[in-house]
Amino acid sequence: MAKVLIVPVSAGLNASAAAQAFAKALDAQIFQAVDATAETLLAQGKSDDWFDALVGKVAALDAANLVIEGIAPDADKIYLAGKNVELALSLDAAAVFAVRSDNADADELANRLNLAKQFFAAAPGVLEGFVVDGAAASVAEAAAEKTGLTFFGSSDALKDVSVLAGREAKRLSPAQFRYNLIDFARQADKRIVLPEGAEPRTVQAAAICHEKGIARCVLLAKREEVEAVAKERGISLPDSLEIIDPASLVEQYVGPMCELRKSKGLTPEDARKQLQDTVVLGTMMMAQNDVDGLVSGAVHTTANTIRPALQLIKTAPGASLVSSVFFMLLPNQVLVFGDCAVNPNPTAQQLADIAIQSADSAKAFGIDPKVAMISYSTVNSGSGPDVDTVIEATKLAREKRPDLAIDGPLQYDAATVPGVGKSKAPGSPVAGQATVLVFPDLNTGNCTYKAVQRSANVLSVGPLLQGLRKPVNDLSRGALVEDIVFTIALTAVQAKQMEG
Repeated sequence: MAKVLIVPVSAGLNASAAAQAFAKALDAQIFQAVDATAETLLAQGKSDDWFDALVGKVAALDAANLVIEGIAPDADKIYLAGKNVELALSLDAAAVFAVRSDNADADELANRLNLAKQFFAAAPGVLEGFVVDGAAASVAEAAAEKTGLTFFGSSDALKDVSVLAGREAKRLSPAQFRYNLIDFARQADKRIVLPEGAEPRTVQAAAICHEKGIARCVLLAKREEVEAVAKERGISLPDSLEIIDPASLVEQYVGPMCELRKSKGLTPEDARKQLQDTVVLGTMMMAQNDVDGLVSGAVHTTANTIRPALQLIKTAPGASLVSSVFFMLLPNQVLVFGDCAVNPNPTAQQLADIAIQSADSAKAFGIDPKVAMISYSTVNSGSGPDVDTVIEATKLAREKRPDLAIDGPLQYDAATVPGVGKSKAPGSPVAGQATVLVFPDLNTGNCTYKAVQRSANVLSVGPLLQGLRKPVNDLSRGALVEDIVFTIALTAVQAKQMEG
């Protein structure tokens, strides 16, 4: 679907004429982005909710092409007009300025366009050009040369718009990722166990998941403890939310656990002791196919979450290790970071496997995987054992999966910034456009994801664990309720994918 966002530049400009012209030229539907709820949600700081709703509405239209009327500048509502950039990014739409100018001065028109361009400075590749009504074509063409923007004509005489019809999707936006994730999870309809059943954030997240139909959650905790948390936090517990006292389940899993660990000589007595740990209990529920996935880590460490899974669930067929990725919801697009939570110092072989696992995870969630093997060196700009490991890992990953776009070593900026990538690694299929970044070790990966998350104030979803036979996912102990909801959704989607 080709999508075009008409962005009014002039105050009081009615963009409908330009929108209708583009819709006719592209055989497209017109979509009104701003409705009665938009201003209310934005004023409440809930712009993500608005963008997510818009993505859902666009998906429901199922149109071949779409022309979106953007937000006109208004002196009393300047904040709203600034949302046009996020609107274009959320819908992965090409932005086209609509201008009214009765002035014959190309410099004046160019100045207005250049001022409007500043909103899109941090969104390269989004702004495609402009239409102008009232000015002579010669004036507009001169302004186009001065601004570097494509002149698409006027509302009543468009030209060269076929380039927009053939525009390919450039990125997966955070709003589209969130919409896809929740939609996939609803379709999966999976039962997810939450061992930290009385933890306040977990209780609230489980309630939200039931209200939105994201997953069927099972809280392992005494009912009175959960109800006390809900009362204190003002959480309404849905009738469909399962709350199970862990003590009532222990005995039924003693025998199966002893069977799974018989090579280690596990006795019933030891099994009972271990099953007092709700993470172990939840893992056994999954091992016996009583639930489809597990989410823990709000109060447990990563090791406490993963260890029972490695002992009782085991790795998936063909998987040499368990690794992790975070989905980083940056303003412009969603990137995948791996491995930021599990493997401290991977070998070249392990790094290659992490790259492949991460690429497959990206693809499973709608991200076109272009894998950058990150290092302090780009191509041959540096040397040493650490760089050699990345070089070897890149070679091994390419040999194993020639179908994937994998390149390295690449520095972070060479991997993600088009201009730097073109300069430092010309001809690379990944440089400047990487969507999956594989870090050389846990120290680098963990520090980078947290620096990006906190400094840029972006949502990071994960860690998503890769390589296990069934989905077990870990939470940061600083996780927000929103983080837990999305991790539950990720787990539900993984469970569905693992069925095949």
